Amino acid sequence: MAEALRDLLGLDAASGTEDIEYLEYLADLSLESVLSSEPQNLAQNSQSMLRSVQALSKRSHKLMVGSAIGHASIPETIRILDLKARELTAAVPRLDTEAERFSTLFSKSGDSRILAQRKEALHLLDNADRVVDLLELPALLLSAVNASPLGYSTSLDLYGHIRRLSALYPNSDLVRSVMLQADDAIRQLAIDLIGSLTAPNLKLAAALRTMGWLKRIVPELVPDMPAENSLPAVFLICRFSNLVTTLEALDPLRKLADEERIRQHNAGQTWSGGQQTERFLKRFIEVFREHSFNIISISKNAGGGAISENNPTADNLGSIPPVLSAFPMHLVSMLLETLRIYLPVVKDQASRESILTQVLYCSGSLGRLGADFGMLLPSIGVHEWPDLVKRHRLLAGRLESVIADYKAPTTASA
Repeated sequence: MAEALRDLLGLDAASGTEDIEYLEYLADLSLESVLSSEPQNLAQNSQSMLRSVQALSKRSHKLMVGSAIGHASIPETIRILDLKARELTAAVPRLDTEAERFSTLFSKSGDSRILAQRKEALHLLDNADRVVDLLELPALLLSAVNASPLGYSTSLDLYGHIRRLSALYPNSDLVRSVMLQADDAIRQLAIDLIGSLTAPNLKLAAALRTMGWLKRIVPELVPDMPAENSLPAVFLICRFSNLVTTLEALDPLRKLADEERIRQHNAGQTWSGGQQTERFLKRFIEVFREHSFNIISISKNAGGGAISENNPTADNLGSIPPVLSAFPMHLVSMLLETLRIYLPVVKDQASRESILTQVLYCSGSLGRLGADFGMLLPSIGVHEWPDLVKRHRLLAGRLESVIADYKAPTTASA
């Protein structure tokens, strides 16, 4: 029956199952139901569906509008996607080339400057504490130099450590910079040490310590000059400077003596003064004796009289004598020149003998160090010198005999 109704209505066989089911439903109804109640049911269902569609449209009209717009833009989107896909396809070979170049450039086996800088930065970061310690060395060295003289040995140890670092890393800019600052500090130390050699009342222990420190510094600052040849000269120059400064303090007395010398020259044979000259000469000989003995004795103990063994075969000009061997002659020439100028002003015999007695003691003091200059005094016009020496030797012999006579009874009673 449903098939007959389908043929009657002209529906093809491909119609939906809903149509077939509805035709079967109509076939099962009576004619009266079909004509009376079915139109009403269809109207009710149509009305219900219309309200449902309206409610759905009200709820989803925005989404539907958006879907419609999106659907309308799908062709343009597809076109853009196709264009981007073509661009991506064209960029793939270039990307592959760049990736290969990057891999070659930054490979561990390559010589990349950027990688080298990165490795250097990482290495610097790993050794940051050591670098900080290295940067603090110049300040520490300067502090030790300023803590004189307690920090001198520490300063030299630090400087030796910095020089070893410079020898181990000669191409390092950082080590080179630290070395330059250390050289400046050690030069200041050398200046301070040399300045201490000019201090008055320099003791043997202080002089030996200072010379020992300078022996460690000079070969580093002046590598072409052997310390054993230069340091004795430096010591003698410093001490001689102190002697000259001390003698210059006698300038007021020297001026008075010069005035007397002028008056003696004007007075001629009638001159009988010379008191100011006597004062000046006695004070001059006293200062000269003290300082000259101190200079030569300390210099000998400090190694000033040693001959350099580093160059036993000297150049064609011959070996240069030790500086100490010529220095006493220079000192003696100062004293002899002063005596030659001012001693003739003193005419009183007792005053002259007093002055010459001081000169005799000075000659004896220097004679203990191998610099006896007594035989040179007659050459400057001191004709009474031989008689004075004989008298003092006679007195010395009598004193020895008295001491021997005093000791003899004591030894016999014991």
